[in-house]
Amino acid sequence: MTKTVERFSNRVEDYAKYRPGYPGEIIHLLREHCGLTKDSLIADIGSGTGKLSELFLQNGNLVFAVEPNSAMRTAAEQLLSHEKQLRGIAGSAESTTLPDASIDFITAGQAFHWFDQPKAKLEFLRILKPGGWVVIIWNERRLNATPFLKAYEQILLDYGTDYREVRHENTSKDIAGFFAPNQLIVRAFENNQEFDFEGLKGRVASSSYTPEPGSLAFLRMLEALHGVFTEYAVKGRVVVEYDTRVYFGQLST
Repeated sequence: MTKTVERFSNRVEDYAKYRPGYPGEIIHLLREHCGLTKDSLIADIGSGTGKLSELFLQNGNLVFAVEPNSAMRTAAEQLLSHEKQLRGIAGSAESTTLPDASIDFITAGQAFHWFDQPKAKLEFLRILKPGGWVVIIWNERRLNATPFLKAYEQILLDYGTDYREVRHENTSKDIAGFFAPNQLIVRAFENNQEFDFEGLKGRVASSSYTPEPGSLAFLRMLEALHGVFTEYAVKGRVVVEYDTRVYFGQLST
């Protein structure tokens, strides 16, 4: 477990700077379908550097950002220091430290695959108010939508450490089972990032499935990445395209 918790500790700066955020349409979706208001209390589980927390903070919500990795939690508190509604918590999906029946919405952005799901479900049921909602969100990079994205994917397959095991189709496959026997609702939104080469390098370095920054394998990966960038960049920029998938529902025992 410690190895998993510390997996991003040496990538925090790149993660905060180069990972995609989340579309504002998510707020409208949850208002319409789940009754989200600015008074709803949010527990953002595996909150990392605060990218998803920020979306709800901008909506006026009080957000309990639950994150076991101290480096990522500290980064979020620094980056969002102007947000008075943020409460950073040293906790995990399995042990949030939050009171019973205290939370209206549990959210998890890009974190569900790290949870011990049976234990997390029990914890979520404990802290949710009656009628509360669980919202699992995933920025799924499009693998083959453009020649650049196909080449980018091949670099990750060639140089990634455990990329095949943790890429999105393997991390999201158990979500329906987590909500069972209740209904799971799924929606998707477009979400893009545009990078120069330095930005693309930072995006790659932010991923825990790539070689350690500074290692020989990492330098070889960057050389291949530069070749792909040179081939496909338009006016010195490339676009990384995502489908942001929102999985939401209510839990029962």
